[in-house]
Amino acid sequence: MAPGILVDEPQGHHPLPPAKHNDDASRAIFPDGIRTSGQHPPLYDALQPYSAFPKHITGPTVWQRSDFEGHPERWVHPLSASEIAELSAAADAFIASGTPLTGISKANFPLPNLSATLATLRDDLLDGKGFILFKNFPAQLWGPEKTAVAYMGLGTRLGYFVSQNGRGHVLGHVKDVGDDPTQIHAVRIYRTAARQFFHADDGDIVGLLCVHRAQEGGESDIVSVHNVWNVLQREHPEVAELLTQPVWYFDRKGEVSEGQEEWIRQPVVYIEKGGKGRVYCKWDPYYVRSLTRFSEKGFIPKLSEEQLHAMEVLEAVCQREALHMVLDVGDIQFVSNAHLLHARTAYTDFAPPAPRRHLLRLWLATPEGEGGWALPMPDSHEKKRGGVQVNDTPPRAPLDAE
Repeated sequence: MAPGILVDEPQGHHPLPPAKHNDDASRAIFPDGIRTSGQHPPLYDALQPYSAFPKHITGPTVWQRSDFEGHPERWVHPLSASEIAELSAAADAFIASGTPLTGISKANFPLPNLSATLATLRDDLLDGKGFILFKNFPAQLWGPEKTAVAYMGLGTRLGYFVSQNGRGHVLGHVKDVGDDPTQIHAVRIYRTAARQFFHADDGDIVGLLCVHRAQEGGESDIVSVHNVWNVLQREHPEVAELLTQPVWYFDRKGEVSEGQEEWIRQPVVYIEKGGKGRVYCKWDPYYVRSLTRFSEKGFIPKLSEEQLHAMEVLEAVCQREALHMVLDVGDIQFVSNAHLLHARTAYTDFAPPAPRRHLLRLWLATPEGEGGWALPMPDSHEKKRGGVQVNDTPPRAPLDAE
């Protein structure tokens, strides 16, 4: 029996299936007519056994730190004066139109020249190395509204923005707002200055725009999941096997719709359901460790010693293999959540009245029919797959943390 699995799992109530018309939602609630699908359990009958997983992965998604360290030309795109001018003109026109920021789309944010470059970069995010760093975004020159509009407009060329929390935020703010990071069952760590361990978010691509830097720390690390998988196969095959088993419970932290359970049981690594048959990863140790309020009552199993060991090994390998980078003001980092994990060091803000460290965040969905990975999830084909959606909470794009 796999560590942590129940012999007779309780047959309580099951999550409701995803809403059937997320791509034709009420525009009175969702200005672009698309509802975020939200979190769902995997299609359990589509999950593959460990024996079906590759023992060694090759290709452009496999990279090591040495491939990019000291070679910024391979992963940094400085925005040119003409590209910034095009973003500026599109943002000004969008603001003048009076369209709510939650209604921004490719159709109402034209980028006739930059679009071709962004299409190439999108392909590389999905099927290549999985990350890009833009520089020179004029975050210090434009006000909060224009900055947000231009940033989200840029994001529309890479995917569909999805809600990032139960309040419907499609424009997130990574900022210490004073939440207690020890209360991991209730607090989202991005709202604190605490360290973030290697993880993937609930969107196919995550974007981070640096508006203000910290006094110290808050630096970024990314790692190729496929390189980590190869290392695990060589050094810790028992950990690799455990990560493929659907014995891992992930906390929803109370962000649930009516009829949904408070957790999701799933593997950490999957194989695509069709597509190219690639290894896909979904992981966040904070969401696994925060479920003691349920495991102590016997609703779900406690983490086994084997699982705790696997978590330590996974983090250690990620740290060893990661590429480190520092985001300066005006930098935008886009990272794949399918085949990369990312982390952040703890940080200390400047003393008031200096502004606190502040990053604007996007979660972007890339549906299967538009080049996205073929996930063993019920919403793989939906435009705004993934994300966090609580009932019909409307999308919001606040210009600062709240």
